[in-house]
Amino acid sequence: MRRIIGIDIHRTFGGVVFWEDGRLRHGGRVDMTRTALEGLGKTLSATDEVVIEATGNCMAVSRVLSQFVRRVVIANPLQVKAIAQAHAKTDNIDAGTLANLYAAGYLPEIWTPDAATERMRRLMARRYQVVRHRTRIKNEVHSILHAHLIPKCPHADLFNGRGRDWLKRQPVPNDEHRAACTRTRPAR
Repeated sequence: MRRIIGIDIHRTFGGVVFWEDGRLRHGGRVDMTRTALEGLGKTLSATDEVVIEATGNCMAVSRVLSQFVRRVVIANPLQVKAIAQAHAKTDNIDAGTLANLYAAGYLPEIWTPDAATERMRRLMARRYQVVRHRTRIKNEVHSILHAHLIPKCPHADLFNGRGRDWLKRQPVPNDEHRAACTRTRPAR
């Protein structure tokens, strides 16, 4: 007997529905914590399949539940929405829709990266955020100089040692000076 568990994931909880032989049964809610998900996993069988939508925490949910079941499938939420337009939306209906679509072979899945690829993606995303933040700060310093009619730095780089020394000597109000000079201080 095939059993599919649909979980409509939210930030703090998930609505659980069991699909068995074409029938849906409400399974209650599960907290989105490792302990609660492991508790749910222990009640499932190794032949069960779990279906969830791609959300911010879906990879963590997948990692926890995959050790208990045959397969965890992550659905593309935009495509699921296009396929299954429900007039009434509840957690049970959404979880049931996931289970029904998967059982019928119509669930649009996303590709799930392996652990090494997922780690690399996280590292790249963090680096991208740091670079964007650094660029915003540099642009803010340039804006302060521009607002006070300070000409372009005569050195190749305003943010290397010589450029920062030049910046400290510029005639800007104290509050602007603190903002510009503390933002360009090198990391220790």
